[in-house]
Amino acid sequence: MDRYQEEAAKLKKALLKDPFPYWMGAILLGLLNIVTVIIFKSGLGVTTTFSHWAAWILKALGGHPENWVFYQSESASKALAAGFMRDGGTMQNLGIIFGAMLATLLASQFRVKKIKNSKQVVAAALGGIMMGVGARLSYGCNIGALFSGMASMSLHGWVFMLAMFIGAFFGSKLLVKYFI
Repeated sequence: MDRYQEEAAKLKKALLKDPFPYWMGAILLGLLNIVTVIIFKSGLGVTTTFSHWAAWILKALGGHPENWVFYQSESASKALAAGFMRDGGTMQNLGIIFGAMLATLLASQFRVKKIKNSKQVVAAALGGIMMGVGARLSYGCNIGALFSGMASMSLHGWVFMLAMFIGAFFGSKLLVKYFI
């Protein structure tokens, strides 16, 4: 029985505590993208669904996002009409949110950290706004524009990767200089 418990402890550590090797992550992400295309008829994406969430909330409050130019396209108007729970992107985003939380809890890594100062709040808010605007302008985030774009061998995915590396390089320099 001791050997069984040792093996179970090793497996739990490998699955929940230790990081997966990069090659395993690549294989799992590739398989996830294939399954997503089969089920939802499109690649992975995150930020377009956030736009839909905001439009559904606005519509529930009496607004008319269906009159916006963005919702004149067939796919966007279908998503708006389908609603929150019948949208494939919503299911993907909820899966990402709850999956990340579950993984963090199972690995005993969940922590609530105190906000250091107002500068940190302002930087986080500005960074989030810039990332959101940038994601919409660049045809998606690093999931939709980069991962799904590269998987479909689209030029925009490769251009996004180059721009993301350049932005991450300079962003990390600013982070170290002003915040760390």
